[in-house]
Amino acid sequence: MSKVSVEFINTCPCCDQHGQSIKDAAAKFGDKVDVKIYYAGKDFDYVKKYGMISKGTMIINGKKKYETLSRDIIEKAIEEAVRSI
Repeated sequence: MSKVSVEFINTCPCCDQHGQSIKDAAAKFGDKVDVKIYYAGKDFDYVKKYGMISKGTMIINGKKKYETLSRDIIEKAIEEAVRSI
C-alpha cells in the first residue's frame, strides 16, 4: 500500500500553525499519510533534498511544493494526493 508523504519546512514561529494544520489534515486519512516536519536551524536533512528554503513550505511526495499556505490549501492538497494513490 503506497502512502502520501507530506513534509513541512517550518522556518519561523509564525509557521507553527501551518504545521498543526498539516497534522490535523493528515490525521483524517490515518495511515495513508506520513508527515515529517523539519525546523529550520535545527534539522538539516531537508537541505540535501530540497536546498535552502527560507519560507514555510509544504512538499507532497517530494515533488509538489506549496509556499502559500492556508488551512484550506493544506486540506485540499492532502486530500487530492490521497485520492491519487
